[in-house]
Amino acid sequence: MITTARPRRRAERSVGTVLRRLDSGQLLLICAAGLVAVAGVGYTAAAGLERPEIAVGFGALIAVGELARLTMPGNREVAPIGAAAALGYTLLLDLSQNPLRHPALQVVAVIAVGMTAGALPHLAVGRPPRLDAMARRLLIGALPAFAFRPLADPLYELTKPPTSTWWPALAAMATLITITLLIDVLIAALLRAEQVRTAFRVAVRDEINMAFPLGAAVGSSGVLLALATHSMDLVALLVFAAPLLVTQVAFRKYAGIRATYLQTVRALSRVTEVGGYVEPGHSRRVSRLAVAIGRELGMAEPELLELEYAALMHDIGQLSLRDPIPGGATVLTEPEQARRIAELGAEVIRQTGVLDRVAEVVRRQCDPITEDPPLSSRIIKVANAYDDLVGPSTDRDRAGAALERVRQSPGGSYDPHAIEALGRVIDRGRV
Repeated sequence: MITTARPRRRAERSVGTVLRRLDSGQLLLICAAGLVAVAGVGYTAAAGLERPEIAVGFGALIAVGELARLTMPGNREVAPIGAAAALGYTLLLDLSQNPLRHPALQVVAVIAVGMTAGALPHLAVGRPPRLDAMARRLLIGALPAFAFRPLADPLYELTKPPTSTWWPALAAMATLITITLLIDVLIAALLRAEQVRTAFRVAVRDEINMAFPLGAAVGSSGVLLALATHSMDLVALLVFAAPLLVTQVAFRKYAGIRATYLQTVRALSRVTEVGGYVEPGHSRRVSRLAVAIGRELGMAEPELLELEYAALMHDIGQLSLRDPIPGGATVLTEPEQARRIAELGAEVIRQTGVLDRVAEVVRRQCDPITEDPPLSSRIIKVANAYDDLVGPSTDRDRAGAALERVRQSPGGSYDPHAIEALGRVIDRGRV
């Protein structure tokens, strides 16, 4: 009883934590997906499954995809195998030249049940899926189903004599996938803009750069899966599942490398704290503040990642000092000493062999703006100066005084745009 109760309590706590973190946009998305899922399952339960063996086959592949979901950069939860299987089931016209007439609500039911089955093992071990990401995948799978399934019969008739052409069906599939991808990007951008408090146009740009390529690959796989069943029967599921799994493994390794980089950088940034060169938590606070300022200024996601790396390691050059600076506050040191520390830190980072651009950002963080340092360097300089003056304090009067002191610094010391962005970040309480 004890061994079974503990996982249950862990799962309940995990679900409760997930629900508490949701904002209004996420809740709306989840409610919409829930209504669509209930409608699909209810209709299918009442009307019965059309060609149940096909529904079970595609549902199983969707469940496998959900079980093997992964988290991409930017904390994006994706399940490309499941998404491709859902799209393939939507676009089915025939199976071994026998027409298929499963309705859109049955497609929704198969997607919902498959996703739920794939999520249960994660839930059992206390790793619940992100409900908003799961809801988005369901809705994006349902949209093409409602648009395409009413057209399936007419399109299939065109593939038979006397016309015997697949071009109308292919055109309809391509158009539908393109529209679906655009809708997915917009929904993802709306959610992301609300979650990370960035401008909507910046969120759209990031989603196009980060998510659109994967969406295009999923769309192509779904079309090929649907067309392959025309002559290969359900064997097409096995044939196409293998390369999709290989692709997902590659994505997982890529995401793992990115996560390892960040963990290594965070560990390295703590060396200055452990050695007593800077105050505990200083690097993390500067990093969070710098990323918030970067978002406020409209930086793209890859630039924000480099900014985060550089901000975490901006003080690594202090390890070269024989006597630590009191409190590690480089804002109180002579400009030449601060620049020397930055150059030494950049040299340390260059030894990694993979973070040269981050090293350049760190090297130029103390340059006056008249020398046109990179935007990331200017942001780190402002964030570091502010945290040197405020530290871990949450007192708003102290924060206001520190911000005013940075504003009143001699001309050319700090980027005025970064200072104003810092002010907006502090006013909104985003860090």
